[in-house]
Amino acid sequence: MSAGTAAGSGEAERDARVVNTRDTHVAPGEIAIGVIIGRTSEFFDFFVYAIASVLVFPAYCFPYVDRLTGTLYSFGLFALAFVARPFGSLIFMAVDRNYGRGVKLTIALFVLGLSTVSVAFLPSYESVGSASWILLAFFRILQGLALGGAWDGLASLLAMNAPANRRGWYAMIPQLGAPLGLMVASGLFAYFVIELTEPDFLSWGWRFPFYCAFAINVVALFARLRLVSTPDFTHLFESKDLQPSPVISTLEKEGRNIIIGAFAPLASFALFHMVTVFPLSWIAVFTPQPVSHFLIIECVAALFGIVGIVASGYLADHVGRRSLLGVCAAAIAAFSGFAPQLLDAGDLGEIVFMVVGFTILGFSFGQSSGVVASNFPSLSRYTGAALTSDIAWLFGAGFAPLAALWLAANFGVIAAGAYLLSGALGTLIALWVNKTLATDRQEPAPAE
Repeated sequence: MSAGTAAGSGEAERDARVVNTRDTHVAPGEIAIGVIIGRTSEFFDFFVYAIASVLVFPAYCFPYVDRLTGTLYSFGLFALAFVARPFGSLIFMAVDRNYGRGVKLTIALFVLGLSTVSVAFLPSYESVGSASWILLAFFRILQGLALGGAWDGLASLLAMNAPANRRGWYAMIPQLGAPLGLMVASGLFAYFVIELTEPDFLSWGWRFPFYCAFAINVVALFARLRLVSTPDFTHLFESKDLQPSPVISTLEKEGRNIIIGAFAPLASFALFHMVTVFPLSWIAVFTPQPVSHFLIIECVAALFGIVGIVASGYLADHVGRRSLLGVCAAAIAAFSGFAPQLLDAGDLGEIVFMVVGFTILGFSFGQSSGVVASNFPSLSRYTGAALTSDIAWLFGAGFAPLAALWLAANFGVIAAGAYLLSGALGTLIALWVNKTLATDRQEPAPAE
């Protein structure tokens, strides 16, 4: 980087600090609020697209095939963001090193908001033919690239500044964004599905949640810049050596830890889709039940997820994070063996499936991030944690709706549990390998 570029980026960072901050002190409460706002906005974007993948895109972009095939095609496009996300980390880590974290975050969230709101203007297949789903795929890839760049390190900072006996409690705070984002997205879609006729919903009603996503991204951007632009925040990152390291060299040095860390939360991420996206697709394709009814069930069940996430923080500080994740993985394995059949058991079965599933998810997902983060040396922790998250979402969640729906359609709904079972086994193996590695190095196992 040239001296002129370095000077310019330094001036940009200073200007951002002046605009976005009135003081230099960053309290833990502010960090927590910034984390929750940021994660809620990201998950809202995620669920708006996921719900539209079931309710809108099969008929809007793939009207020339049956409902099931169109939904499978739609889930194929859904996975593109998870494939693109690691490449987004690669690109934006370079922006971070050269221009600063504030510049990186601004660009990433702008691209995320722009690509999301662009979906609201998507033309139908009847208007432009195959260009409709090609444009949708392009916007989805942009979303994935932007999500890779939206990694701001706030969750890592929050965890590293947590008291030794409260690590589990602070680890669960970022995870609250998932059920909150789901509740807002499901509520919005339920409202428009109930209030509008089907032609009106497919014509224009489905677009409004995407408009809202852009507005929420703007709020999240200012909330996060309020933190990352402060000198105090920058000093905390520097003092903890949480600096972005080159992605390629991090993969070469820490590839083993990244893979282990990515497999540790597989059970949580697989269950995440099994109680959010997949059951909605099953209800929409294979049952006569109104989807608005099931969206309301999702909103209520998400409350149980919130309770589970909060409780996971308390339990992790008393029994250990790894132990809690191991028990949850075993519970998810058991859940996979019988629970999917509940979706064919009427309203009561669906409610039981969702409430039990979200409760287990809350306990597991609340501690799924960073269980092996302490395996990374300090100089690689920031980039290593970002790459671990990207790969975990790719393998644990990216293809989950597609795989589960295909299995259920061809072999019965119980077969969808096979994907969930594979995630549970992946988590148990990763936790065992991580403990073995710590023993082999004759070091204490990572803090639980």
